[in-house]
Amino acid sequence: MKNSLIKGLMLFLTVLCTSLTYSQDVSGTVSDANGPLPGASILVKGTTNGAQTDFDGKFTIKNVGSNAVLVFSYIGLKTQELNVAGKSTVNVVLKEDSAELKEVVIIGYGSVRKKDATGAIDQISSKKFDNVASPSPAQLLRGKVAGVQVTQSSGEPGGAISIRVRGNTSVRSGNGPLIVIDGVPLDGGNVSAGGDGLLGGSTPRNPLNFVNQNDIESMTVLKDASSTAIYGARGANGVIVITTKKGKSAEPELAYSTSVQFSKIAGDFGVMTADQFVAAGGDDQKSRSYDWKKAVLRSGITKNHDLSFSKSTDNSNTRLSLSATDTDGIVRNTGIGKYTASLYNSNDFFGGALKVETRLVYAGIKDQTTLISNDAGFIGNIIGSALYWNPTSPIYNTDGSYNVISNTFLNPVQLLNSYTDYTNTSKLFGSVAATYKINSNFSYKFLFGIENSTSTRKSQLLPTMDIQGPQFQATDPADNTVKRGTAFISTQNKFNRTFEHTLNYNKEFNENFVFDALAGYSFYEYNYDGFGVSAKGFNIDQLNLINNMEGALSREYRVPSSGRNKVDLQSYFARVNATIFKKLLLTGTVRIDGSSKFGENNKYGTFPSLGVGYKVIEAKSGLVNDVKIRGSYGITGNQEFAPNSAISAGQFGLNGTPVTVNNANPDLKWETTTSSGVGVDFELINNRLTGSVDYYNKNTTDLIFPNQPDGSQPGTYFPRLLNAKGNLINKGFEVSLNYKVIDSGDFTWDVSGNASFNSNKFTNFAGFIQTGGLNGQGLSGAYAQIITNDRPLYSYNLYEWRGYDANGMSIYADAAGNDTGLGTAAKKILDKQPLPKVNVGFSTNVTYKNFDAGASFYGALGHYIYNNTTNAYFFKGSFLGGRNTTLEAATSPQAQGDPNSPSTKYLEKGDFLRLGNLTFGYTFSGNIIERFKIKSARLFVNGSNLFIITKYSGTDPEVDTDKSLNGVPSAGMEYLSYPREKSLGLGLNVTF
Repeated sequence: MKNSLIKGLMLFLTVLCTSLTYSQDVSGTVSDANGPLPGASILVKGTTNGAQTDFDGKFTIKNVGSNAVLVFSYIGLKTQELNVAGKSTVNVVLKEDSAELKEVVIIGYGSVRKKDATGAIDQISSKKFDNVASPSPAQLLRGKVAGVQVTQSSGEPGGAISIRVRGNTSVRSGNGPLIVIDGVPLDGGNVSAGGDGLLGGSTPRNPLNFVNQNDIESMTVLKDASSTAIYGARGANGVIVITTKKGKSAEPELAYSTSVQFSKIAGDFGVMTADQFVAAGGDDQKSRSYDWKKAVLRSGITKNHDLSFSKSTDNSNTRLSLSATDTDGIVRNTGIGKYTASLYNSNDFFGGALKVETRLVYAGIKDQTTLISNDAGFIGNIIGSALYWNPTSPIYNTDGSYNVISNTFLNPVQLLNSYTDYTNTSKLFGSVAATYKINSNFSYKFLFGIENSTSTRKSQLLPTMDIQGPQFQATDPADNTVKRGTAFISTQNKFNRTFEHTLNYNKEFNENFVFDALAGYSFYEYNYDGFGVSAKGFNIDQLNLINNMEGALSREYRVPSSGRNKVDLQSYFARVNATIFKKLLLTGTVRIDGSSKFGENNKYGTFPSLGVGYKVIEAKSGLVNDVKIRGSYGITGNQEFAPNSAISAGQFGLNGTPVTVNNANPDLKWETTTSSGVGVDFELINNRLTGSVDYYNKNTTDLIFPNQPDGSQPGTYFPRLLNAKGNLINKGFEVSLNYKVIDSGDFTWDVSGNASFNSNKFTNFAGFIQTGGLNGQGLSGAYAQIITNDRPLYSYNLYEWRGYDANGMSIYADAAGNDTGLGTAAKKILDKQPLPKVNVGFSTNVTYKNFDAGASFYGALGHYIYNNTTNAYFFKGSFLGGRNTTLEAATSPQAQGDPNSPSTKYLEKGDFLRLGNLTFGYTFSGNIIERFKIKSARLFVNGSNLFIITKYSGTDPEVDTDKSLNGVPSAGMEYLSYPREKSLGLGLNVTF
């Protein structure tokens, strides 16, 4: 009896313990070779009980048996099975599987497996650009993503970058994509204070200058409405999502990288040497000491240092980085110094139910520039004066003073040394995000972000520099003497705030239906204020004008200015993703945006989209492995125009005179872009060839323009913004391919390429708007481009030049197409545009044992560039007037008195193919690094812009000088641009 009781008790305890083991929870982390893996699937084998890892690779599964087998899987990695064996914590590292596509792409407010995406999305990871020297993160995208064109306006360090995703969707409003860094949208404006306009306007600064390239984990480009509509009124021009790095190793990791680059001018303006100048009949001043390059250029150098510390545990993650970059530009007295510090920290609380993430970036930037202006007149700027200086004239007189010709024929070295211009910018960018897991299906996230910048620009021109023009001189009322010298100080402050609340619901009802939903609310506030003061008329012996502005002539020659504005943007949004029968993918999005920029009657706009995908073939072996077709349709908006544009606004001018700058329009509303597209993603030849093909069509309506004054209407004209009738159509075709040529143990070789074909046209538009303003002698008020009906944006409108007559005068076409002189010539709207019709990119990477090499090319085709530099400076009349020019112009049959009118003579094909980057590297291994307790070390050599194939005669075909007129931008213009450089560098990356 006793034995029976004992046996019964033992049986009961066994059953009890067994039942307890089946109710245990199992948690852990899933990683790959690079660190925690978000989106990995974990399934209890033989059941439907499973989970997915969060963004930090963590998971928890309830009710797991003590001897259960967990199946870990992730696209692109080998599936792994692991017996729980009674453990409550299970960590696993998945290995690569070359037969699978492993990419998970970041989308708005989340991430998705690329195979499950319904939108046109491309992502490049840090592996693609870790060892690429780039002055701006935006330039890392050049040639890497189909449909994305990145153009640097000039070669100036820290200069503005133009990014276009699938063409232009606006005219006066912004055409650049929305940039989101770790969930916080940037306002997109310049962070540096404005200039004083001496000898023309200056190049704006790149708003991404504060970002350290080595902090970037990935850059994702959202291109179609299915992927961008979640950003509503800010998604019409595409979205670039930048994700920064976190800690990846459980062991503390210290990484240091350093590099140095040497650069020199890549192109040439082709002006004559002193001997050529004399041989062509120029005025010989006997000196042979002048070379324009030696006068104003130098060898540039860039030094980079980057140090980071990181550590990751089950409950926390920390990464801290410090960087310093110093660049001396190839033009003297130009450069940029940048110092950044960034911190990422995350902590889990309440058993992982609450996750708090903190990100902070601080950047201190010092820009130094000189008179490289966009719209200098015939007097020129630093580049212009250096080019036209008589190469037989010395810069200095025998007594060491400057050789001064006149106040319209400037000594370039005197001008360079007389001008000082620098900008100090401090920027703080950060966010705090808290994510709370309500249960296994629901989670809530709150995000608060700030973007704060303070920028002060100071410039001065010494009174010893005599330049013609009222802006450079002042008259002393005491004795009517003329005094020169100018000083300018400008400060701008920006403080932007982001508040976002999102609620996520994710549930796998069964293997045939997976549902994911998102709902959210956001509020953005953008604040700006700035002030400036200028002064002129200083004593000749004054040197420090910036810090002694009271030394200028009083009152009317000391002019203060100030301004302030604020923009609020409030949004409600929702998105639903559904996977049906593992084949059909659906994405529905809607966003309602309200902006303080718009009229009282149109504050809010609604922006919906629908994306559909179908996996025709999935995970097959052989020739065709995966094929997914997808389509999208949606509406996005554009609110990137000046604040206060819908209200009545005025300002007080000199002496308190009121001036109306804008009349109210309560009906002003969003520019709206309706987009549709189809695409195919595929993997072929046992997953060695992957790629995508896309077609898209974008139709933008309600474009914002100022009303045009009616010359027949009496009374005063008051400006007013309105939504013009018309359709801006962008359509195109994209293809992207990647092929693993060799994928063996010691030897790998892959190649990738992409091409995009874009066309645009304005239809149903009644306007005729001029842009592409020209500068130079005899070109005041001239323009080269127009925007009108049934034509591409910025179509050229020029005289058709047909050569010279017997007297050396230019021959042009009249309205009937006959040869004629300038007096009866007719301007013609040409079937030529500055926007490339084709953009291409190609790259290849090879590794053999410890050696690696990579090269990337990019180019553009089908567009034309207007060479305003040649138009303004390189003609026969200029040379015979005593200025230097090109040999071609000096020896041409052109008559000295022939007007250098804007014509097709200066319109050139802009086709080019450039070797953007070339890298060779060696990774050390074995006892060499183990002796110093080094995890990894790599030495590399890097070259940028080493050669270019083009027929363009200017310094560089990849140029975009701002030649806008009346707020209407231009494209494809070159005028006295900061020369582009080519460089060679050496770098070292070490991880401890």
